[in-house]
Amino acid sequence: MSDLPYPFTAIVGMADLRLGLLLNAVSPAVGGVLVRGEKGTAKSTMVRALAGLLPSIATVPGCRFACDPAAADPQCPDGPHAPQPAEQRPAHLVELPVGVSEDRIVGSLDLERALAEGVKAYEPGLLAKAHRGVLYIDEVNLLQDHVVDLLLDAAAMGRSYVEREGVSVRHAARFLLVGTMNPEEGELRPQLLDRFGLTVEIAATRDPDERAEVVRRRLAYDADPAGFAARYADDERALAERITAARELLPKVALTDLALRQITAVCAAFEVDGLRADIVMARTAVALAAWDGRTEVAEEDVRRAARLALPHRRRRNPFDAPGLDEEQLDRTLAEHSEPSGPDEDPGQPLDQDPDGDGDDDGPGDGGPGGGGGAPAPGDAPDGAAAAQSEPAPEAGVPPQGTGGGAKAPVAAAGDPYRTRLFKVPGTGKGAQGRRSPAETDGGHTVRARRPQGALHRLHLSATLRAAAPHQLARGRDSRALVLHRDDFREQVRQGRESNLVLFVVDASGSMAARQRMTAVKGAVMSLLMDAYQRRDKIGMITFRGSAAELALPPTSSVEVGAARLEQLPTGGRTPLAAGLLRAHEVLRVERMRDPHRRPLLMVVTDGRATGGRDALAQAGRAAGLLAGQGVASVVLDCESGPVRLGLARTLAAQLRASAVTLDELRADGVTALVHAHRTASYDRKAA
Repeated sequence: MSDLPYPFTAIVGMADLRLGLLLNAVSPAVGGVLVRGEKGTAKSTMVRALAGLLPSIATVPGCRFACDPAAADPQCPDGPHAPQPAEQRPAHLVELPVGVSEDRIVGSLDLERALAEGVKAYEPGLLAKAHRGVLYIDEVNLLQDHVVDLLLDAAAMGRSYVEREGVSVRHAARFLLVGTMNPEEGELRPQLLDRFGLTVEIAATRDPDERAEVVRRRLAYDADPAGFAARYADDERALAERITAARELLPKVALTDLALRQITAVCAAFEVDGLRADIVMARTAVALAAWDGRTEVAEEDVRRAARLALPHRRRRNPFDAPGLDEEQLDRTLAEHSEPSGPDEDPGQPLDQDPDGDGDDDGPGDGGPGGGGGAPAPGDAPDGAAAAQSEPAPEAGVPPQGTGGGAKAPVAAAGDPYRTRLFKVPGTGKGAQGRRSPAETDGGHTVRARRPQGALHRLHLSATLRAAAPHQLARGRDSRALVLHRDDFREQVRQGRESNLVLFVVDASGSMAARQRMTAVKGAVMSLLMDAYQRRDKIGMITFRGSAAELALPPTSSVEVGAARLEQLPTGGRTPLAAGLLRAHEVLRVERMRDPHRRPLLMVVTDGRATGGRDALAQAGRAAGLLAGQGVASVVLDCESGPVRLGLARTLAAQLRASAVTLDELRADGVTALVHAHRTASYDRKAA
């Protein structure tokens, strides 16, 4: 592969992404771009191509932290800087790998030299290299939590801090943050999502001519990168000059009171959290005017700024797709297209519902282009309403099959709620998350041990205790402590890990009886939301009719799991053993792929099993197979009605798992139970 980047002006289509990147090149204060799209859409190619268009920066010669000679950082580790001629260099594009370590991001101190020799040796990290440039993160949604925390701190304060046993280093770290992600692999933490100024949704074009042109240019580039770049050199130069001109014009652009009122009205109408959206929209609108060569923000600038800055800030819950209702945007801008007159009520709220129906969400809620979006998780799909109005099949109704024949009914999910926390017993070593105890890079220190590889987290007191008994034998003759390599101890920290939560959902006719499936889907949806918040990987197996199906292979995209659950049909017999055996096979494969990620099996069933006289015995043997491998399990007992057989609790005993009813699943239900118990105790004591 050539070292020459693909020319920015040679990329076909993707106007929104092109504009979002160029606006940030004009005004880095906009806050960066998050690029969401399917794989193979040239997201990374376009971001890397942007670096060649950025104006060069002036730096202090020899400064590893890119200090600006006109305003040098007084806390720069390479400072203080004496006045000297500036050095011009290109702005850096720094790529942050998904599996990057904490020391690689913020830099590292050589603790052994610091303690043994008294030398403070600091090696700058990627944040220092990205200062005044671009920090690019491919697959940003896959970053571990402790890395996200570091980025949030740097983005919020514009500085990077390194603290190691009383030794402090800090330096400026202001950069243009650009991230790309495939939504199918999971979403971003809300805090990091909000730090991106703009977001762009992209997809591969469906136009055959455009696709042919993309392939044609790519093949030409691969065959002769230098010649291909030369053909676009004039276009690249002209675009770079336009960026420079827009930067020079930017301070002269006026944000009128009318434009500012439109911006705040739009943000209020779409009910975005906080005021960051208003600020980002204002900066984006000013950058758009400068990019077009104008000195005053127009209504169209506000409209385009809203399409880029608001979609990812409108999500009300983790399963909402980002999007913007174009009709609502047009209405709001039209209502505030003229300055306030003397007859206008100054107390009228900016977010008043224009059509009076109390609903801010229009029918076209979709991506930034305004196309129809997917239904919200709480809404029933087209066939769900009809399914709810039809009587659900009772247990014993002939199976409708898993394919062909009459269409199985689909029940809508009930409203999600906060659930109890289920953990995997013991201490793991999986990826950082928020569910089960594990040894992690973050968390609190629980013990010390000899370093395993390079020393990163010194345990000072344990190191001193290890060295103290040997000082006389080592001939210590001064106040300096004589340390050997074997004396050093590192911290072992305990935090929380993410797990693989595998759902095994009974979708048979017995579950559909008495509209039970609506409550069951609401419970599973609530558990999915809990898995999203705890950064888990999830999978889903469903069983009905005559077989079990892997409805969702293990993935980080909880949104896909929610969509599959919404469309899950019910009816037919109950092949419980097949569902458990399929879970055993899925977990076996995942154990080979990721041996450190511990599984949590969630079996959602009423415990019934059909398929022969010994169906329950077969299910018991399958449960014993899972229990014998030490799989942590929870059985969600969905049995209801006055007469209960207790089959789900029998299954839980065979799995060596706990059994939880739908009522017991709710976190607020458990809290109320504890509160009632305490109140009763106090009343008895008072009596």
